[in-house]
Amino acid sequence: MLFTGEYEHSIDAKQRVAIPSELRAVLDPAVHGEGFYATPGLNGALWLWPSRTFEELVNTMDASLLPEDEVAEFDDFFFSQAARLEIDSAGRVRLPERLLRGAGIEKNVTILGVRDHLELRDPADWATLLEEKRRTQADLMRRARVAMARRRGLSADGGPAPTGD
Repeated sequence: MLFTGEYEHSIDAKQRVAIPSELRAVLDPAVHGEGFYATPGLNGALWLWPSRTFEELVNTMDASLLPEDEVAEFDDFFFSQAARLEIDSAGRVRLPERLLRGAGIEKNVTILGVRDHLELRDPADWATLLEEKRRTQADLMRRARVAMARRRGLSADGGPAPTGD
């Protein structure tokens, strides 16, 4: 599954937003689950994860009855704010007020397809951020290339990463 694109939608009086049909079309309920989980995103946006994808990612996290303080603090915040969202017959999900407020979203929303999840943002905030990303696109791509190489244990030029010895 790959989510891509940018979509403008409104949030109705019952705090529902339609998931764009192009995005719903890539979801297979047997593979991705029946709904979404909404979570606060690392970037201030509201993130929507297909339910099964989210559950699989959570299951790969280290679990412990005695987690480190940082992990316990993260869990307290992240999972207490997360919400399971069902998709109704019209392709809409109801967004919790606390998550909308936390992301600064009111009546209108920009929905972004971001690889394996969706991001919901205030349209004006997204327009400003997108313009900044366009201005720094070359640097953004360079930093992503370096980060991905580091993740694979390689240097930015594709050779072995320095060991620090």
